[in-house]
Amino acid sequence: MNKVTRNQRLETRIILKNIEKEGYIGDINSYISEGGYLALKKALKGSSEDIINEIKKSKLVGRGGAAFPTGLKWEFAKKSKEFPKYVVCNADEGEPGTFKDRIILEDDPHLLLEGMIICGLSLGAQTGFIYIRGEYFKAYEILKKAIEEAQEHNFLGESILGSEFSFKINLYRGAGAYVCGEETALLDSLEGRKGQSRVKPPFPTFVGFKNKPTVLNNVETFANISQILLKGAEWFSKIGSPLSPGTKLYCLSGDVNKPGVYELPTDITLKELIEKYGAGVDGKLKAVLPGGASSNLLTDKELGLTLDYPSVQKAGSMLGSGAVIVINDQHCMVDVARRCTEFFDDESCGRCAPCREGTKRAREILVNIALGRGEPGDPLLLKELQGVLYDTSRCGLGQAALNVTNSAIEKFPAEFEEHITKRKCRLGICL
Repeated sequence: MNKVTRNQRLETRIILKNIEKEGYIGDINSYISEGGYLALKKALKGSSEDIINEIKKSKLVGRGGAAFPTGLKWEFAKKSKEFPKYVVCNADEGEPGTFKDRIILEDDPHLLLEGMIICGLSLGAQTGFIYIRGEYFKAYEILKKAIEEAQEHNFLGESILGSEFSFKINLYRGAGAYVCGEETALLDSLEGRKGQSRVKPPFPTFVGFKNKPTVLNNVETFANISQILLKGAEWFSKIGSPLSPGTKLYCLSGDVNKPGVYELPTDITLKELIEKYGAGVDGKLKAVLPGGASSNLLTDKELGLTLDYPSVQKAGSMLGSGAVIVINDQHCMVDVARRCTEFFDDESCGRCAPCREGTKRAREILVNIALGRGEPGDPLLLKELQGVLYDTSRCGLGQAALNVTNSAIEKFPAEFEEHITKRKCRLGICL
């Protein structure tokens, strides 16, 4: 097999391969014309073990943020002796700066459906759910129509394509709660309760929807499945970084000249993404959030960083869902920290005291600093508070709530000191 070259990898399209073709409209006829549902037909001829082994060999990891090996998750659910089993797609997409899943939902919905159906086949599940962000009105209607089209063509429903496998997909609209991006809060909402996180373990793979084994992946993860089965795990595993192979949808926003969604191999560097694809910074670079408001700030010192999950984590941040937010030197980092903390305070579900009270207290401290009423010990207090939230919060919301604040204090201490000692903001923009 020929080794994939660097230039070939840069031209690889897995998720956006159809969307970028002129005249492609995303209905079932156009999807079939581009090889759609061939992977499902292939999967139906093999065994569930064949499907799972291929996904495992591809080294695909979840694209929602946790980066857990997808094939391993499917295998755990498959081996569970509990029935029925469920497939759930997280299409909530509430992380600030993330807008990649919406493109798939609106422009190539059958790519998602095929991935979910194959997952259901591998588990022996008969029911799937798509938990879609409540504000995605257009995407909801498009998905609803796509499901109807798939049923008409017998890709969904009873005895799919004449086989013994039956599978249905239900749409469920969220109510605008950011915390429902967390898998257990999503499941509680899906079951009709208030979206609040559960204690883990047990994990949803074993005790998920209605306390039954549940595979829960996000839109981008499912969108990779059909191409992996068609072209093979070896093909996929040679794309991008060997640490987490494949392509990634990077949502580039903030102070860049060309914001947008870019599908690139995971061995792309932060500098390449910003300069080559984002056409450079609008102004002078100050900081970057590689994974949205949940991640730690990076500076120009980390521009050579490879944008795969392990590399970003090693650099002291996280890639998350791929929301790369660029910040120029016209922003005060106290103000950035304050605004991010206000978001998490507003979105906390209130179930656990550390997050409920900790985000509120952090918000108060940051507002006081921004107003020139801060105390010399406030930065240290915020760092200690971040440690408490990380160690004791029930879910990732509280654990990540002060990541921006903590990294801003570490990397831009002078700006906090200026607010506290001089009682003012150098840029004059806070509050």
